[in-house]
Amino acid sequence: MSENTHPGADALDHLTTSELLELMLTEDRRGVEAVRSALDRIAEAVDRIAARLRSGGRLHYFGAGTSGRLAVLDAAECPATFGIPADLVQAHAAGDGEAEDDDRRGASDAIGAGLDSHDAVVGVSASGRTAYVLAALIEARRAGALVVALSCTHGSPLGANADIAVEIETGPEVIAGSTRLKAGTAQKVMLNMISTGVFTRLGRTYRGRMVGVVTANEKLRARAARIVRELTGCSEDEVRAALSEADGNAKLAILMLRGGMDSAAARERLSDARDDLAVALGEKGRG
Repeated sequence: MSENTHPGADALDHLTTSELLELMLTEDRRGVEAVRSALDRIAEAVDRIAARLRSGGRLHYFGAGTSGRLAVLDAAECPATFGIPADLVQAHAAGDGEAEDDDRRGASDAIGAGLDSHDAVVGVSASGRTAYVLAALIEARRAGALVVALSCTHGSPLGANADIAVEIETGPEVIAGSTRLKAGTAQKVMLNMISTGVFTRLGRTYRGRMVGVVTANEKLRARAARIVRELTGCSEDEVRAALSEADGNAKLAILMLRGGMDSAAARERLSDARDDLAVALGEKGRG
């Protein structure tokens, strides 16, 4: 448990700075390695969340404190990384202090999110007992949403109220109770796995590339051009022309160049393939 005192706590103030940092790195590695024990459950969560989104649902995160901020970060990165609508992944975070204990707000936020049986909900709480998150998950189940609980303790109330309980033991923190440390690291890893796994399964990546990259600045426009060149073998001029016609959409430009079609035909094929480039290219069947 993260609330327990670390075995080396009494000597912590006497460590050199390098020794302190070495200890922190060692504990972070242990936190990440603890995720391995839950890979099967994370995989189940990814597949079932992807199925919900494929049917028109949305993914909602609920968290408080550090866990809530990690959820907000993961949700915020998804549109730019995968080229998805801004509201497809939503994070609801209660903040710190008394807000974490506010079960009424948790229930209200879940109701206000308009959850239904197409949606998936992930509750994130290191302790597995945060009242705000627990109340949100109870409302989510009542609405028929798929409910996943991420926590850093076994047998948690969150897990008991979830369809899929992803529970790991990260152990005591270097600073007792500071779950922004290795528990936070482990939660970030699990959130990375869920969002990346889901959108990879939904075809929002292709051959390990960000083909849904949003070309919002020069760096990202250069990245899109590089991805298109790598996946088509075309010249810089051909890539530049295709991206211009595709309004910067790398996925569309790839389909145009690989399929020998104009942007209108490529858009129609990509739409028919539910924006899955591999399906549009005939490399795999519909999911």
